[in-house]
Amino acid sequence: MNIDPNDNLVEVRNLTKWFPVQRGLLAQVFGGTRRFVHAVDDVSFEIRRGEVFGLAGESGSGKTTTGRAVVGLTPVTSGRVIFDGIDLTTLGGTGMRSLRRAMQVIFQDPMASLNPRMSLGRSIGYGLEIHNPEMDADARRAAVVEMLERVGLAPANYFYNKFPHQTSGGQRQRAAIARALVTQPELVLADEPIAMADVSVRALLLDLMNELKRDFNLTYLFITHDLATAKYICDRVGIMYLGMMAEVAELRELYTHPLHPYSQALLAAVPVPDPHQRRTQPMPEGEIPNPISPPTGCRFHPRCPIAGEVCAQEVPAFRELRPAHRVACHYAERFLPSGD
Repeated sequence: MNIDPNDNLVEVRNLTKWFPVQRGLLAQVFGGTRRFVHAVDDVSFEIRRGEVFGLAGESGSGKTTTGRAVVGLTPVTSGRVIFDGIDLTTLGGTGMRSLRRAMQVIFQDPMASLNPRMSLGRSIGYGLEIHNPEMDADARRAAVVEMLERVGLAPANYFYNKFPHQTSGGQRQRAAIARALVTQPELVLADEPIAMADVSVRALLLDLMNELKRDFNLTYLFITHDLATAKYICDRVGIMYLGMMAEVAELRELYTHPLHPYSQALLAAVPVPDPHQRRTQPMPEGEIPNPISPPTGCRFHPRCPIAGEVCAQEVPAFRELRPAHRVACHYAERFLPSGD
């Protein structure tokens, strides 16, 4: 599929999401400063129609919160999320329900996301009951059976009546994919969709998602902590760190010319099938800071090997240094290829 760089299905502008920290009884009685978890801070990016846009980063970087905000599952603190020309942040419950069919989610753990009291067929068809109430029971069953076959759960009539606990992890995730696609959405949020699957079936699930993307003209927002997985499926990747966007670029561009020290560290950590290759890039020291009181300036500076004084004082601008390649780093120019 040819992807038009000017045809954005989703535009995220200055997205911010803070969660209030639960206070103890004394703090509630005597007051005091309210604290917040800075889950997402001033994040902007676009998702082009028909592409797979990946969000990558360590646990706690804000990937899942960003994804849930994009599809309207989490209300935003500030900023805008525009889906196909519609600003989701201005819609109420009724307006969001009318768009829910077009935005579906594949959750990380199918055992948790599938109702254990529903058969796979009933779970997959439940979205049709909600969003296509005009469909009768026979048409709904036919659509579910067709989707079961399409995701590789055959014979479909056998799996239709199975319950989640009666199937394997890979089969449950295929059912979760079928449930997301049965309403024929435009955008699918895939939140670490292969993390709970056995290693032996992960590549098969990624191949299935790629195949379904082509057949149904889907757009994916793919969330992962594994850049090796992103390399397999994504067209573009956004690297997040502690609630902020560090870098966004086309996949090949990011792997060839990473401009942010954090992106370079993540890429250096990807294992390669060569026992003689040794890691030369030093890994960041320490752990990701507390999101309740994030560092001033660049949030990566306490762990950054090239941080200077300005890094602790000023938030770096998110700027384009190469075509369609944006980065938030004060010293990114030193990583530009010679001739740029």
